[in-house]
Amino acid sequence: MKISARNQFSGTISAVKAGAVNSEVDVTLAGGQKIVAMVTNESANALNLKSGGEVVALVKASSVLVMTDSSGLRISARNCLEGTVKALNLGPVSAEVTIALAGGTEVHATITHAAATDLGLKEGGAATAVFKASAVILGVAA
Repeated sequence: MKISARNQFSGTISAVKAGAVNSEVDVTLAGGQKIVAMVTNESANALNLKSGGEVVALVKASSVLVMTDSSGLRISARNCLEGTVKALNLGPVSAEVTIALAGGTEVHATITHAAATDLGLKEGGAATAVFKASAVILGVAA
């Protein structure tokens, strides 16, 4: 598969919870972190999403927020993956941030240069990748 989404996470479905319209799908990554995806029930059925199944979770880098200090703030985004800044590429307007998670998985984010500066991002520093469950697209082998 060739696709422009920078974040392509292979994982195993650990739970599928069907609602009236949408299903919440929990995906466990190799390092033990979990990603939550929200897909329509029609998509869950078409993809035959079941516990134990293998999936690829896609998230565009522009959909990933970066947080360095929550200060006890609770947020509604279901996906908060803690890690360490592995790479930081500062451009004049935008910045690319790569956050390494335990187990070797990497999350890529594109944020503004100003945000990277305000957050004090630096290689080796702690950071959390944040994205909504609705930003996750799931794929399965054909």
